[in-house]
Amino acid sequence: MAAKKVAILGAGMIGDVHRRAAMLAGAQILGVMASSPKRSREVAEAWGVEQAYGSIDEVTESKAEVVHICTPNASHVPYAVALMQAGKHVLCEKPLGVSLEDAQYAAKVAEDAGVVNTIPFAYRFHPMAREMRARVQTEEFGAINLMHGSYLQDWLLNPKATSWRVDPKEGGPSRAFGDIGSHWCDLLEWVSGDRIGRLVATTSITIKQRPAATAASFSAVESDAPLVDVETEDSALILFRTANDIAGSAVISQLSAGRKNRLWIEVDGMHQSAAFDQELPEQLWLGTEAGAQLLVRDPTQGSAEQRRLSKLPAGHAQGYAQCFENYVADSYAAVEAHDGKGQVPEGLPTFADGARAAAICDAMLRSAASKEWVSVG
Repeated sequence: MAAKKVAILGAGMIGDVHRRAAMLAGAQILGVMASSPKRSREVAEAWGVEQAYGSIDEVTESKAEVVHICTPNASHVPYAVALMQAGKHVLCEKPLGVSLEDAQYAAKVAEDAGVVNTIPFAYRFHPMAREMRARVQTEEFGAINLMHGSYLQDWLLNPKATSWRVDPKEGGPSRAFGDIGSHWCDLLEWVSGDRIGRLVATTSITIKQRPAATAASFSAVESDAPLVDVETEDSALILFRTANDIAGSAVISQLSAGRKNRLWIEVDGMHQSAAFDQELPEQLWLGTEAGAQLLVRDPTQGSAEQRRLSKLPAGHAQGYAQCFENYVADSYAAVEAHDGKGQVPEGLPTFADGARAAAICDAMLRSAASKEWVSVG
């Protein structure tokens, strides 16, 4: 695979995750655009890259073939649209847009532009999530009768903690569900092969005010800035029925003490059940009427996709970093396929999946406001 010429927009935690994965995939990182020209120069020097972009126009006019968008949510769609219309391939952080209309617009532009467009629903790239999908969609598993789980974090438990994600102007009208509930719903639909058709939701804002200052996401840094009212939810709960009329539920929270990043998902079939816990990604729980067993990730066992994405020998733990690296490597392979070399890898999430996540989030907000069941658009 030829080295991709890459630009990265955003220099926070997730920007650095993208940078590392890009480098491991053999990319040539041309430059970075941070929150200001001054910050761009500082990061470019720290990263050892030549270009410190001062504006999105400089990026669209650059020699970069692929651009990673890792900036605050409100900038995703305008940046992605400008880049795709300039012929760049785009890897854009989720949520794709801060509204359903914006996300659908970005997905339409992506389709019209014909460039590679992906979104990091990265938990798809854990080998044992692939193993779960392979097993759930077999006759031996049996018809699905229930789907349930949760995604729990505690990084905003401290009332003095804050982030740009709390501000609806920067992060969008939904925080907990838009940020992490979107991951849960994407994984659920992808693993099961079914789609959430309608839902009823309730949300809570437990901490009514937070400091106005911003801080890095997932940090525990306290702020003594003046307090402002919180408008985005700390937690969200949904009950749903799928297109195949299967019942399910999910609990989403950013105030669950001790839960750092616990995405947990269970699918119950008529013969077997399967459960995946992102904090224990090396194993998959399988249940039958006779008992239960734990399958351990092993590149010599299981489904073809589990083997393909198992980059380390069995017993040598793979985690989030490797799963993100798999996502970026597969995105670059899709760029190669776009240029006529090889095939697009299986399970690569696109802007269409980002628009789908926005539709579920929009339905959640509408239901929470009306206190009624709503259809997912």
